[in-house]
Amino acid sequence: MAETSMRDLIHGIGSGDIVPYLGAGALDGVVNRETGEPIPADSDSLILAMNNGTPMAPRLMYEFPRAAMDIELKRGRSAVNRFLDTLYGDTRWSTSPLHAWLAAIGTHYVIDINRDSQLQQCYANRPHTLIRGISRIAGTDYRFRIHHYDGSQYSAQEIPQEAVDRSLPILFKPMGSPLPDATYIASDADYVDYITELMGGFAIPGFLKEYRQGKQYLFLGLRMTRDTERMVLSDMIYGAGHPAGWALIPVPNYKERRFCQRMDIEIIEADISDLMAAAAHIPIRTVAAASLREGC
Repeated sequence: MAETSMRDLIHGIGSGDIVPYLGAGALDGVVNRETGEPIPADSDSLILAMNNGTPMAPRLMYEFPRAAMDIELKRGRSAVNRFLDTLYGDTRWSTSPLHAWLAAIGTHYVIDINRDSQLQQCYANRPHTLIRGISRIAGTDYRFRIHHYDGSQYSAQEIPQEAVDRSLPILFKPMGSPLPDATYIASDADYVDYITELMGGFAIPGFLKEYRQGKQYLFLGLRMTRDTERMVLSDMIYGAGHPAGWALIPVPNYKERRFCQRMDIEIIEADISDLMAAAAHIPIRTVAAASLREGC
């Protein structure tokens, strides 16, 4: 294992120096309570679920945004949104232990590139700030929406970034979610617009640009093989410390090693289960105590 231990990572998350960055693998183990079926999260499972269990053409199976673009062109953008609404709006999904743990220790800032609502539900007992990415929307200079959660419900209207209470936890879901109202970045066209504005600095609130300076990241459940996800990642962690972070990848391939080296990300050949096993030996109150000192 790398010199950085799981205990170091856990305490770094608690102190706010390390920001959890959640990929599809963070939802491993989440199942439908009635059927036992796993929640579709990675590219392949999302494509299959969107196409009623039938594989699409090989060129479309390469990446979910490409398959979503094909559905959008044939049946309209609303077809993709309806699929994601139905999938992630379902209340029968079991709770992810990782998401529950991050909420229990009071993690101040989490980036979650999945489109589900697990993270929001785990933070449902406390006020927080929700930031979600948007794309192809006229009438705004920005590619994000901000909502305040008061401990029981989200604000009916978006709030301006100047009104954000920086002491509250920040849940950043760049690819959107079904709550409080559905908005998603899913198809190739969505990503082209979003990534363009992300590179231009219009997809991240100003206060967050300041807060993230010098932060390090722990990439959980994210395989560094998809071009769209790597482009989003590169801009999300702009201004990171040294190293930029650590990626838990059990069996990294050459492409992942090369990308992580270029991004100054250290690979730890372990998985989320190893992190959770280590966390089980550290009292939650010990880690949470450090997070109480955290704020923008």
